[in-house]
Amino acid sequence: MKSSFFELSASDINGNDWAFSQLKGKVTLIVNVASRCGFTSQYTGLQSLYDRFKVKGLEIVAFPCNQFGAQEPGTAAEIKSFCDTSFGVTFPIMQKVDVNGPNTHPVFAYLKSNCPGLLGTESIKWNFTKFLVAPDGRAIQRFAPQVTPEELESAIIQHL
Repeated sequence: MKSSFFELSASDINGNDWAFSQLKGKVTLIVNVASRCGFTSQYTGLQSLYDRFKVKGLEIVAFPCNQFGAQEPGTAAEIKSFCDTSFGVTFPIMQKVDVNGPNTHPVFAYLKSNCPGLLGTESIKWNFTKFLVAPDGRAIQRFAPQVTPEELESAIIQHL
């Protein structure tokens, strides 16, 4: 496992390598997302946060995941189209990943080990689990799926 958040990378929705080193100095919100989830409407709140705080140093990075109820079955092109047309998403969306199990993406392995959930559990329980990462790369807070983007505003502002 990488020892620093900034050593990580992922492939974006278009298949391009995306280095997390470009997040140095930014408050970053990492979210595992799905297009057919009861929480999918949170895209609206995430985009609103991004619109309001991007210029102050917020970055949001979404990772589609199909591990919970098969709620993200689409191809990269279908996911991108859905996010663009349904929610006008302008923050980075990555390729579909696993967030649990033997094929856990390194970003989520890092976040889960550095910011465990309730009672120290590392596994992610559902779509739209959110991780807040400080400008220095420390995973500082984990939020359950039912915590709305609007409820994250004060935590984000505190670290901007």
